[in-house]
Amino acid sequence: MPKEKKPSRIFPYLFRLVKRVYMTYTVEGEENLPKEPCFIIGNHAQIHGPLVAQFYVPENSYTWCAAEVKDIKKAQPYAYQDFWSGKPKNIRWLFKLISYVVAPLLVYIHVNARTIGVYHDYRVMSTFRETIRRMQEGNHIVIFPEKAEANNAILCRFQEGFVDTAKLYHKRTGCRAAFVPMYIAPSLRKVIYGAPVYFNEENALEDERSRICAEMTAAITALAKAQPQHIVTPYMNVSKKEYPLSK
Repeated sequence: MPKEKKPSRIFPYLFRLVKRVYMTYTVEGEENLPKEPCFIIGNHAQIHGPLVAQFYVPENSYTWCAAEVKDIKKAQPYAYQDFWSGKPKNIRWLFKLISYVVAPLLVYIHVNARTIGVYHDYRVMSTFRETIRRMQEGNHIVIFPEKAEANNAILCRFQEGFVDTAKLYHKRTGCRAAFVPMYIAPSLRKVIYGAPVYFNEENALEDERSRICAEMTAAITALAKAQPQHIVTPYMNVSKKEYPLSK
């Protein structure tokens, strides 16, 4: 296992500064978080999901992030493609320039924050191993599994591979992990947790992937619709004029 890099001495001050200028949220449903390590599954809400994970999720947690944003060679093309490639063609050059400027900052933040890099190739096992290690240390794992496929007004469809980690966690520890739905509503300045759903190792893994994702999608959607009507911050980076309403 590679030696962990010592965190920057400046980062805690930057962390506090950003938290101070970022919007204040109220948190509801914290009683739904188990005392033992669990998976917290939330809507990405663009930049708000990662910020909420750092500022409003319990400190004993690590957040999955794209491995590219921890690599200075890959952060710029990833940032442009993920954040700004959908902008109007006549101004994309500007956002491509911006991606070069923000890439070093992205890397600095994700290397020093409590994150776990997620790979989508043979290195994915390193993601799973670090995740299980952090859970064995007593940490929750925050995951934003949406992908660029429409589902409903609240969420895009989920990538299902994150569920596999629960099987490996059970195999390593004998513990049945919980998945806790989390809805982030920037327009309401709220974070809401729902009731946990537990992994069932007796079922086929393929069935558990489908079940957990379906139950998390339904639970997060229900949490959103139980709130007063509000503007939803979508996963896709679209114009604010296109943000949907919750009802």
